[in-house]
Amino acid sequence: MTRRIFSDPDLHGDIPARVRPRLGEWGPSLVPSTRRKRRQRVLVVVGFVLAVVAVVATWWLFYWMMTGKGALF
Repeated sequence: MTRRIFSDPDLHGDIPARVRPRLGEWGPSLVPSTRRKRRQRVLVVVGFVLAVVAVVATWWLFYWMMTGKGALF
């Protein structure tokens, strides 16, 4: 069996669609869909990468200014 990085966001598995409960029928109505869970995983990764890029760019700018290798004006 292969190991997966993430768990399967589809909690229904192989159950046929005709026997699946409708949203809110057996449980809470605000449960996110499988598509929304996948989208959130992608957004978290993209947000983390953008945050790291912003921190590195800011560090590089301050390093560049402090070492005198260039000037902004």
